[in-house]
Amino acid sequence: MATLGVKLPITRDDIHGFTMIDDFHSLIRQNLKMIILTNPGERVMIPDFGVGIQSYLFENFSETTYTQIENDVKQQAAKYLPVINVNRLNFDNSSPDSNTLRVSIEYTIPALGIKDLLQFTI
Repeated sequence: MATLGVKLPITRDDIHGFTMIDDFHSLIRQNLKMIILTNPGERVMIPDFGVGIQSYLFENFSETTYTQIENDVKQQAAKYLPVINVNRLNFDNSSPDSNTLRVSIEYTIPALGIKDLLQFTI
């Protein structure tokens, strides 16, 4: 079976040498995660790529901050991953003293008929 890309983080595999992604759903999910976690200017030759969500970590969280993050995610996804529709972002800052923010992104992949949820903590 053909592979589509290397699974990140890179790990060893006895079949291909590195663990590979062999379905579009996993590839799209990984690409969305990379868009969100990459800082603008970090990707070579594409200086405006990425949301850089870690830069928001020590902000005073308010509706304005959440709106800015949501706008950044939707703009980046529309530009660099147009095969998905970002439906909703949910933020959980229930313990502000821990300096963490939980983010849940609901998105759909219309061509595959898939609705998915990407969650992570920064």
